Amino acid sequence: MTALLIIVAAIILLVIGYITYGNWLVKQWGIDPSRETPAITQEDGVDYVAAPPAVLMGHHFSSIAGAGPINGPIQASVFGWLPVFLWCVLGGIFFGGVHDFGSLFASVRHGGRSVGEVIGDSMGTRTKKLFTIFALLVLILVIASFVNVVAGTFFTAPDAGVSGITTDPNGNQTTSMISILFIVLAIIYGILTNKVGLKTGPATIVGIIGIIAAIAIGMNVGVAIGRTTWIFIIGIYIAIASLIPVWIMLQPRDYLSSFLLYAMMGVAVIGIIFSAFAGTTEFQLPMVTGWKTGVGTMFPALFITVACGACSGFHSLVSTGTSSKQLDNEAHAKPIGYGSMLIESALGIISLIAVGMVFNKYTAGEFGSPAAAFAGGIALMFGGEATGIYRTIYSLLTLAVSVFALTSLDTGTRLGRFMFSELFLNDGEASFRDATGIRRILANPIFGTAFMVIIGCTLGGLSLSQIWGLFGAANQLLAGIALMAVAAWLGDIGKNNKMFFFPMAFMLVATLTSLCMTIINKFKGLAAGTLEGPMWGHYFQIVFAIAMVVLAVILIIEGLGTFRKQAANKAAGKNVEKA
Repeated sequence: MTALLIIVAAIILLVIGYITYGNWLVKQWGIDPSRETPAITQEDGVDYVAAPPAVLMGHHFSSIAGAGPINGPIQASVFGWLPVFLWCVLGGIFFGGVHDFGSLFASVRHGGRSVGEVIGDSMGTRTKKLFTIFALLVLILVIASFVNVVAGTFFTAPDAGVSGITTDPNGNQTTSMISILFIVLAIIYGILTNKVGLKTGPATIVGIIGIIAAIAIGMNVGVAIGRTTWIFIIGIYIAIASLIPVWIMLQPRDYLSSFLLYAMMGVAVIGIIFSAFAGTTEFQLPMVTGWKTGVGTMFPALFITVACGACSGFHSLVSTGTSSKQLDNEAHAKPIGYGSMLIESALGIISLIAVGMVFNKYTAGEFGSPAAAFAGGIALMFGGEATGIYRTIYSLLTLAVSVFALTSLDTGTRLGRFMFSELFLNDGEASFRDATGIRRILANPIFGTAFMVIIGCTLGGLSLSQIWGLFGAANQLLAGIALMAVAAWLGDIGKNNKMFFFPMAFMLVATLTSLCMTIINKFKGLAAGTLEGPMWGHYFQIVFAIAMVVLAVILIIEGLGTFRKQAANKAAGKNVEKA
């Protein structure tokens, strides 16, 4: 019954937060349904394409979810269920939801441009460039992390061994085949809705039938390829997906993928209810385990490790990079920005409950990854490991996790393309065609895409534990800076921005503390000779962490200066409405 009470309490609190706090934010910021969005005024058929709310919700939710709300809460579960529960729920309502909703709204009011442009509006061009560099470093970690996750859930054959199609697939081979079929299905859906003229409703029915067919095929025919080969294939795929128009791949793929996510969450809730009354498995996770665990002390480790389940800087990049270019009405910013974050918090709670069902095995190292523990915990609610239903649910949930990691890869690479180009464009230059000299080459979308993909996929060869620890801190630090950016802009136009200050300060302090601890511990490990694994990986983490801290401190100083100026202007009555 503990698991059932946890999920019921979480859903009630998140719904109350969405209705009350969400509506208050709408009023405070002045959301205007009558105002045309960039998707309408700047429509170009490639990046700026207005999407029906359900389609955009699918894209946004699938992109921000990825593997984050599964990996994070499961890794943080070693602190006990109560700390993770409180951070997912309260963090989602007052931190992550404000961050995502505010970023989306700010970008819409800036022509669908990135957080860097929002910063440039209130803090200047130099600060914009520094933030863009910071965000690109985070996106490299995003690509590396999710390349690692996807390749890990796809590969089965040794790189030098026999590979190809198999008619007796295991879980990974099934997952890879279904993921490939998903890509084909997305292209078909995009053509049907954008070129043939099929409405969203009938096309969705076709899409769901296609999903069922893809799963049926994948359960009987799989793909056996080595891990390194998969990384190479994934790199080519995300490069192409980031360059083609969003209606061909991004919108339809993420929309169709979202049905898997909703189904996954539905299956999990049914399993929790069934387990509570049938007693199929026992919730093993203690309420609180202690202040210090294997992942570190509760502060700052808990708030860094949970990541996307409560607050994530990557969400601000999605909100301002792709979603703001597809939003057809400002009124939809709340359900898509704020609502998606709270649904992700609910997924974080489901992940927490899932690992609670297999916690003893998880801490004993019997699962190869948090995703495996997630699938195993939910599948166990329906029956023992030897049953057919366990194996079926386990395979489908593993598939869902890999599909969402792949959607985050698609979006993350496209975001990297946008921001890499922005880095080399001067004020007033709309695209690489307006630039001159070497900047024209560097700002070219193909160059930026190749740069991000090559570095991200190369780093994807590192172990996930090496990447994820650094990604968590960098990602949360990005959230703190994005909160600062939106708060500065709102203050600049005379809107209430006080709801940003505490989340901003907390995220900045927690993440800078974590990064400094990482740097110190790495240096100690190097001096003592106790670090394991490839040494270049440890040196990379040290350099990356130091770069993050330096950039963040500079941005914070700039932000504090902006807030001081705004306070002085307000006292003098000089604030002017500009948005």
